[in-house]
Amino acid sequence: MEYLKDLLLNIFIICSPLALYPYIYKAKNNTLLYRLCLAIPFSLAIITTMSFPISINGLIYDFRSIPLAIGSLFGGIQVSIFLYATLLLYRYFQDSPNDLLYVLSILPSFAFFVFFHKSYSSLSLSRKITVAIIYCTLIKMVTFGIYLSFTGLLELLMYKPWATVQTYVLQGFIVGVSVYVIEMQHRFFMMQEEIVRSEKMKIVGDMAASVAHEIRNPLTTLKGFIQLFATADLDKDKRILYQKVCFEELDRAESIIADYLSLAKPDPEIVEAIDIHQEMHYLANVLMTYANYNNIQIQVMTEEEQVFHIQGDRYKFRQALINIGKNAIEAMQNGGLLELKTIIRDNHAWVILSDNGSGMSTEQMKRLGTPYYSTKEKGTGLGTMVSFGIIKKMNGKITIKSELGEGTEFNLIFPKAN
Repeated sequence: MEYLKDLLLNIFIICSPLALYPYIYKAKNNTLLYRLCLAIPFSLAIITTMSFPISINGLIYDFRSIPLAIGSLFGGIQVSIFLYATLLLYRYFQDSPNDLLYVLSILPSFAFFVFFHKSYSSLSLSRKITVAIIYCTLIKMVTFGIYLSFTGLLELLMYKPWATVQTYVLQGFIVGVSVYVIEMQHRFFMMQEEIVRSEKMKIVGDMAASVAHEIRNPLTTLKGFIQLFATADLDKDKRILYQKVCFEELDRAESIIADYLSLAKPDPEIVEAIDIHQEMHYLANVLMTYANYNNIQIQVMTEEEQVFHIQGDRYKFRQALINIGKNAIEAMQNGGLLELKTIIRDNHAWVILSDNGSGMSTEQMKRLGTPYYSTKEKGTGLGTMVSFGIIKKMNGKITIKSELGEGTEFNLIFPKAN
């Protein structure tokens, strides 16, 4: 049990840098930081393994060569030098005998590292494991061989040979597992990065296709009506109608471009205190004409007895609310009621926009606010996405309640301005 306890302790010490590897990997773009993040955990593992040796059949043994080998192979020349220096300095502070002789004994293993390191990163997983086991074994064998030769105790190499073989087999197993874990983590992170790159390229491609498609539609309409203007017998009424359609299509193209520009620059430009109650009345006034045209009534209910300010860009905030309000009006194709409310509670303001329109399914609510998704036939989905982005930039939260045929309720929750 004593042996097992010491063995598990050493394995835990050796594996501790592996648990930190996900965080170490994130620093790989900063070479100096990456090397430092590798050197410190592995050097601590060396110190700790040297402090807690184990006894196998009477043979005192420690696993210092394992973190030394793994840290060197994955960290490079600079990390390896740091680890070797750590080992030698800690041995010196332990008051171990023959310090200079031990330095001369361990130096050849550094030469082996230089030889292995040149091609280590390009090897397959199985070869990396094999090289790491060989290098770790050579560190121990060569250092012991030279050291014991100089001290006249070479016969100790054959002392309890079966116990010695056990230690090397156990050491090789731990090294193999450690390298396998690091490589699997490395591959996993590379796969994640590749997925992110693919998603970014897909978004760029979708964005380009969406721009081309959305702008082409009004341009195609304009092209057709411009050709009709060339008709010799075109009467005045039709000319006025065609002109109106052309202006409407130009406005639609301009609106699409504005959505893309807002998507590219959603950050607040001017941060100020915004009176939430005043903004609701402003929103009602802006939407009034559009609501009357669609036979929609607007009802405003605010808790104006409680003065409340939120923080953000007033014009961006208005843009977000107007977009959500217009969508609510367009969802009520046969007329209806748009309710605008403010509720003050626990230093937060609830801005509620509710309609009794067509409503949305659970799947539609999940996709709302994502690129290129819209419940409207000619919508791009970018306006809603921009609005949600503005609200979140203002530290706001968005919840949506909706049922098909029953209507939709948007709850926008904002913290009080500092």
